[in-house]
Amino acid sequence: MDTAHDMPLPDDQAGTPQRLAALPSRLLNLAAAQGERMISGRLAAVDARKWHYAALAALEEYGPASQATLSRRTGIYRSDLVAVINELEAQGAVKRAPDPDDRRRNVITLTSAGRAHLRRLDAILDTAQEDLLAPLTAKERAELTALLGRLIAHHAGRREGEPAHSGR
Repeated sequence: MDTAHDMPLPDDQAGTPQRLAALPSRLLNLAAAQGERMISGRLAAVDARKWHYAALAALEEYGPASQATLSRRTGIYRSDLVAVINELEAQGAVKRAPDPDDRRRNVITLTSAGRAHLRRLDAILDTAQEDLLAPLTAKERAELTALLGRLIAHHAGRREGEPAHSGR
């Protein structure tokens, strides 16, 4: 088996054409979709969403932030972030207050209840990661994580369709 086209297909891909089943981009997408289902389902069971986790994690790591800064740090669109903050505020996980330096904007602060909630979400996500990566050894998990990080870092600065090297 010298090429990806010669690899045996997993049972869940039986009937899928080899050239399609062997596309790394397709495999990444299928794995990401499986991970998304696992994460979303487990978070929903505790009335949380992935964006709740992202906002809480960013606030814990970097401290209080304006909504614009929090949007940049988490990748949550500003219009969607308002709903996330409203939900977290209703749960007592964050506090929103006018910025003393600029009353036109709000500063979002993590509460002690928010820190406790983040710990619970950390545990849920740790278990989900374990389940998602169950067929891999610890070394393979570390390697996969490193390789995915390299792919993301490599493509982060380019627009879709732009070549990796401009030839200049």
